[in-house]
Amino acid sequence: MTSHVPPLHTGLPLHTERLSLRPHRSTDAEALHRIYAIPEVARFLLDEPWTSDTAREKVAERLPKTSLSGDTGALMLVIEREGVAIGDVQLWLTDVERRVAEIGWVLDPAHGGQGFAGEAVRAVLDHGFAQHGLHRVAAQMDARNAASAKLAGSVGMRREAHLREDWWSKGEWTDTLVFGMLASDRPSDRPSDRD
Repeated sequence: MTSHVPPLHTGLPLHTERLSLRPHRSTDAEALHRIYAIPEVARFLLDEPWTSDTAREKVAERLPKTSLSGDTGALMLVIEREGVAIGDVQLWLTDVERRVAEIGWVLDPAHGGQGFAGEAVRAVLDHGFAQHGLHRVAAQMDARNAASAKLAGSVGMRREAHLREDWWSKGEWTDTLVFGMLASDRPSDRPSDRD
C-alpha cells in the first residue's frame, strides 16, 4: 500500500522548539491507533477506544483536512517529536463567514507532563489567528478532563462556561467546559512554550 502524502500548503509543517506538526499520512494509522486505543485517552472523547480498523478510517477522514482555507475548512495535524507521532491537534471552522473555529487535541500519556501538548496547541492557535485571520477559537471538553482544562488555560484560553449534564456520552450524562480565545486576547509577546 502506498502512503498518501497531502499536497503542500503554505506554512506547513509547523515547527516549534521541540515539535513538528504536519498533515496526516495513511501510515499514521498504526501510531494513532496505539494512542487512541488507550482507555484513559478515550475516556473523555466521544469515541470508544479505537480498533485498528477505526484508526485507518479516522486517518483516511483526516487526510484531506490540511487547511482552513480548503474545501474541508479543517486543519488536522500530527504532533511529532523526533520523528515519532505522539498525538494530534485539530482546528476546524464552525462559522466560515465570521472566522470562528474550534480546536481539540490528543497526546500520548507517555509524553504527558512535558509541555508538548501546550506547545502544539499554541503553534496551531498562532497559525489560525495569524495565517487565517480567525476571530475566535473555542475548545469544548468533558468537565472531568482536568488535564485538558489546565492546558486550555495555560495557552491563554479563558473558561467561559460549565454546562451541567448537557451531553450523553458512553451511557451517562456528562458536563462540558467551554474555553475561548479571541484574536484580541492574544498577547503581542508569546510566553515560553514550556508550561
